[in-house]
Amino acid sequence: MGALDQSPEVLGHLVGAALVGTFAGIFFSYGVFAPMAAKIKSVRDKQMRMYVIIKQTLIAYMNGALPQVALEYGRKAISAYDRPTIDQVEAETIGGGAAAPAA
Repeated sequence: MGALDQSPEVLGHLVGAALVGTFAGIFFSYGVFAPMAAKIKSVRDKQMRMYVIIKQTLIAYMNGALPQVALEYGRKAISAYDRPTIDQVEAETIGGGAAAPAA
């Protein structure tokens, strides 16, 4: 608003600079920073998943559930795609982790 008394050539350059700045800001916010924030959030959620499973198991055990039942609470917190079957959990529990393949 302070440049309204300038010539049309100067005003054209100022308006053009303002438009470039506006469009650059929109591009960077939607095209760069929003996808980056979404990726960081998905990585963080994936890392936190194990802590949520452990928390569910410990809370169930602290509330008086038997260890086998507490493990089932933890197993139910795992997504259906990654959830082990009850037989796999039982084999790992009885074997003390010895049934796990060597990495």
